[in-house]
Amino acid sequence: MVYRGRVKNGVVVLEGRARLEEGAEVSVRPLRKAARRATRKKQPPTLYEQLKPFIGKLKGLPRDFSINHDHYLYGTPKNK
Repeated sequence: MVYRGRVKNGVVVLEGRARLEEGAEVSVRPLRKAARRATRKKQPPTLYEQLKPFIGKLKGLPRDFSINHDHYLYGTPKNK
């Protein structure tokens, strides 16, 4: 059986409710960095990471498009 855990203050602390008999002989093998990264909880991607594929893709837009996009898309009055 394989138990997972982490080292805290020099002691291996097992995850969950795993319990071993006092005096049980064990073998400890650190995981490779890639395996450790995979076991960490992944953070959701940032807004930048989500939109990165679209950055700089639109060409030929008016110089003031970023502040007047509603005007160009919906015909609202222009901002200054």
